[in-house]
Amino acid sequence: MMDFRHYGQHGMMGYGWFGVFWMIIFILLIIALIYLVVKVIQNNKHENEKSAPNDALNILKERYAKGEITDEEYEHKKRILKED
Repeated sequence: MMDFRHYGQHGMMGYGWFGVFWMIIFILLIIALIYLVVKVIQNNKHENEKSAPNDALNILKERYAKGEITDEEYEHKKRILKED
């Protein structure tokens, strides 16, 4: 048989309520870290979605400035991009 007397009066916990307190703090820190990671990922996704139409409009402006598309094509495509 095992002799558990050397673990103290609190059994295997040893630290009593103090150990439980730190365990709760540790779990809360893990939850906060997960929350922050999710927020950063969501923020990056929204930034990429916002910049996509602007990138297309900038490319359209460059093509127009280089003379690759006509005035009519430029205006038509610009209207389409701004609708999104």
